[in-house]
Amino acid sequence: MPVPHRAVLDGPLSVQTFLFPELPGVQWVRFRTDGRLLRSVKERFSVTMTQRGCSEWWGRGKVRATTPRTVDLKQLGEVHRDLRRDGPARFQSIAFDESLVAEAREALGAPASARLRQLQLEREQPAAAAFVRLHALLEEGLAGRSNALEPQTALAEALAALVGCLGQPDAVERRYRWPVRRVVEALHEAIPEGITLESLARQVGWNRFHLCRAFRQELGMPPHAYLTHLRVSRARRLLSQGLTPAEAALQVGLYDQSQLNRHFKRIVGITPGQFVRAVQ
Repeated sequence: MPVPHRAVLDGPLSVQTFLFPELPGVQWVRFRTDGRLLRSVKERFSVTMTQRGCSEWWGRGKVRATTPRTVDLKQLGEVHRDLRRDGPARFQSIAFDESLVAEAREALGAPASARLRQLQLEREQPAAAAFVRLHALLEEGLAGRSNALEPQTALAEALAALVGCLGQPDAVERRYRWPVRRVVEALHEAIPEGITLESLARQVGWNRFHLCRAFRQELGMPPHAYLTHLRVSRARRLLSQGLTPAEAALQVGLYDQSQLNRHFKRIVGITPGQFVRAVQ
């Protein structure tokens, strides 16, 4: 087994993150959780496999069921919200830096606007085979291997499979979703300073009522909640790089550490202090 780069423990909740020098830009995260329900905005494209437990979750306007027979694909910037768990669960996720996905997308001729056509596969499907192989390889660990060819090949095949799952939205979808995509981009840009609802609406030529309705239908939460999730995600990255919770709070546009503590505990399930101690 590989040795975790960092681990976060909170009773029955365990999160272990593994980084591999042979595969820069890849994170492999193992989760053990109780029945608590999680919600997050995805920072990266990722591929998740469940070892134990079943759940129902909402993504892209639909409810899906996850079991040990499924492979879940997550789109950068989209919302994942757990609706139900049947008890304790174990699952693991491979997250790819956007630069890796962009390189594969360009090399294979997929346009930058392409999105995942589906968010779930069965493990037995041919389209899932490369993801299953990469998960198995990372679980075995890369230390002590004579060369990097095998993991590099497994990564390239997984990225190619991910690009193969991308597709262009149809004309109706583009016309409706483009404004929401632009609002998402604006919220990413607004992490340090914040932004008003009127400003978001002006950028896409909608009124604020139409914007709020379309945004919630597409992402399952209002714009201000999405921005809070982005800020917590950015804070996690800053904390893992050595910043203190107080420093991270200011850099992501929150008033102080207490505000970060409140949002972090609610979204991640542990406090920033617990996260920092685990990273150290």
